[in-house]
Amino acid sequence: MTSNTGIVASGEKGTIYEEQVGDSNLSESTDDFTWTVEEETAVRRKLDKVIVPLTTLLYLLCFLDRVNVGNARIQGMEKDLNLYGVRFNWVTSIFYIVYMFVEVPSNILLKIIGPKYYLPLLVCGFGFVSMCSAFVHSFEGLLAARAFLGIFEGGVMPGLAFFITCFYKRQELLFRVGIYVSAASLAGAFGGLLATGLARIPPWGAAGMIIKTWRNIFFFEGLFTVIVGLVAPYFMPKSPAECWFLTERERRIAMERLVLKGGADENENVELHHVTRSFFNINNYICAVGFFLINITVQGISLFMPTILADLGWTATKAQLYTVPPYVCACAVAIGVAFVSDKTNRRGIYLAAFTLLAIAGFSIMRWATNPDVRYAGVFLITLGAFPGGPGFLSWGMNNAAGPAVRAVSSAYIVTLGTAGGVLATWTYVSTEKPKYPTGHTINLAGQLGVLVLSLAGIAYCKWENRQRERGKRDHRLNGLSASQMRDLGYRHPDFRYIT
Repeated sequence: MTSNTGIVASGEKGTIYEEQVGDSNLSESTDDFTWTVEEETAVRRKLDKVIVPLTTLLYLLCFLDRVNVGNARIQGMEKDLNLYGVRFNWVTSIFYIVYMFVEVPSNILLKIIGPKYYLPLLVCGFGFVSMCSAFVHSFEGLLAARAFLGIFEGGVMPGLAFFITCFYKRQELLFRVGIYVSAASLAGAFGGLLATGLARIPPWGAAGMIIKTWRNIFFFEGLFTVIVGLVAPYFMPKSPAECWFLTERERRIAMERLVLKGGADENENVELHHVTRSFFNINNYICAVGFFLINITVQGISLFMPTILADLGWTATKAQLYTVPPYVCACAVAIGVAFVSDKTNRRGIYLAAFTLLAIAGFSIMRWATNPDVRYAGVFLITLGAFPGGPGFLSWGMNNAAGPAVRAVSSAYIVTLGTAGGVLATWTYVSTEKPKYPTGHTINLAGQLGVLVLSLAGIAYCKWENRQRERGKRDHRLNGLSASQMRDLGYRHPDFRYIT
């Protein structure tokens, strides 16, 4: 079989090995340039010290400025802005509606402009909108602010995901994506603590605009975000070949080791056939629908957990503080799952296993009555659901080569997944408090769907890999030039899906 892509298929069925076989003292090589295993490990560790903390911080701020509206709600915002009935649901919904239409165009712009300035620009944008939210006086004003927040935040998650794929191999990906997406649970933990502290700041400001309680949450969290966004370009590299923290040889290793992923140029432009190819990848649909169902839970719980806990009869301060432990535990578990998943080169089995915890958690929330037992259900929900976001996103990007297709696919998966956030904003309505039976039932059904999709994804990827091993996809190479073969990406007969 041809090896024009530089991909070598060997070993266990369904597994793709990106290393080339050669001198035992060499890790990999491209033409006349070689490097050792130790050198590549050193480069990867240097990347981890800059890329992972930076992306984690940016996404933490993104998620914090998104969900702080839930913390502000129980600190007096609902009363001050007359958010009666379903008005709060509209406030949260408009964000996701705008958000989902921004993601694909934003990632295409990211590919054209580059991440060094584009991603920090988005961070400054949503930080500034969060600051402005401190000055709104009406439901309509808050609605407009949330819409603008969606414009800037829409490109952040798929943009950071694609940014990470530009520095790491497929088998290194989920652990890194898992760490940065785990910032969502960290944001939930910090959100409760910050809201408790910021809401206690004494009133300040001009006579016509006093900033106090919930307004402090928006203002100071937004201000810090803007400052980080302004500083971020000084630390964010454009590409592996331009990492300021690597030596000249290390930069070349960082760049050349990625060529073996699929043969395609990491700097290739996004063209129409890349867009259409991403839409014909069946694995994308599995991951997108799975991400949709996961988002119903993750976004819903993140937005409404303070309200759900307050409706158990607890004070606002106690409800804020009690949101912290479930998020901290979820963060640790999500990172641990991502690490093990990368080490074993498997995705679906962990998604299927951990959703069982979420299923148990929503069953408790749906039918239990004791507040302490229901709070235990919240723990199970966060432990079971939060690993799913990075799991589905990484699974989709793993199986969407080359680089341009991967850029579109990551945005496409997140876009469809974001529709779950829109639905999430309507799962918990004030007329059903304190038990919220409809919301818990919808989430329970969604987690059952995640279980089915995870198992279906494993089955499809294994089936497609067997077809390629039997030579049933070799006809795709007929009449193609070497460059066209490299451009096939995930459709190349040598490519193997990760299960």
